[in-house]
Amino acid sequence: MRAMGEERIKGLPGGLAELAAVASLPPVRSAIPEPVAGKRRRFRTIWISDIHLGTKGCNAAMLIDFLDSTDSETMYLVGDIIDGWRLKKKVYWPAEHNDVVWRILKRAKRGTRIVYIPGNHDEMLRPFSGMNFGGVEIRRAAFHETADGRRLMVLHGDEFDAIMLAHRWLAVVGDVLYHLLMGLNRWVNLVRKAFGLPYWSLSKVAKHKVKNAVEFISRYEEIVARAAAERGVDGVVCGHIHTAEIRTFEGVEYYNDGDWVEGCTALVEHFDGRMELLHWPEEMARRARFDVVASSARKAAA
Repeated sequence: MRAMGEERIKGLPGGLAELAAVASLPPVRSAIPEPVAGKRRRFRTIWISDIHLGTKGCNAAMLIDFLDSTDSETMYLVGDIIDGWRLKKKVYWPAEHNDVVWRILKRAKRGTRIVYIPGNHDEMLRPFSGMNFGGVEIRRAAFHETADGRRLMVLHGDEFDAIMLAHRWLAVVGDVLYHLLMGLNRWVNLVRKAFGLPYWSLSKVAKHKVKNAVEFISRYEEIVARAAAERGVDGVVCGHIHTAEIRTFEGVEYYNDGDWVEGCTALVEHFDGRMELLHWPEEMARRARFDVVASSARKAAA
């Protein structure tokens, strides 16, 4: 994106700036090289959403670690991958954000099927549904069949958000306040990191403490599951509300893959069709503990 220059980016109409940046990334070298050694955990399918590239709240470094540690036959990008709302106000695109896109495009080049379903924050890409950029299919929605034969509807989920549909201005104001909270969240985690403490999401805790937020999330999940039932599918995979969850509503399976701003989670399908949520901060903390134990064992053996 930097190679294009900020003036050139700003000169493009509508969402073409972000699209042009994505389309131009394959030749760009990664600032953070992929690890040469190390075995990746393989899954049949991976779903990630709400990365919000182009914002300071994006946990790009943690997502890069996830992408370097996993692989799959299919990957769904379930919306809000690029935050067009923020990029319209100010271009923010550090090297790590470039590396995220570089890794996704490299997966497509290696043969992974990549399906990108734009959300409300990257809605500027919705007019390009049905097209393919750098091996990435852009779809308005998708249907996925699991290894054990279940049919899942995949969509971002803002279509069922009453605030988005009825009061877009309120959603924009809420977005500003949300980013202020995420700014505070970054400072909190910088202090925690200095003391050797693992990542912790202030906004995630605040959300679960507020009664209205909890009620909204529960209502949203029910509405999405009901919509899936009306379409005759076995379940639905979505994002949008930054709350990772696996639930069942009257026989319909509801999956939310979470986000890479607060919880840093991904939904994965194993090769037998089993679904699982990966909480990556916990995965990294577990790996760090294992490395400490292994290092101590090697020193004791020496």
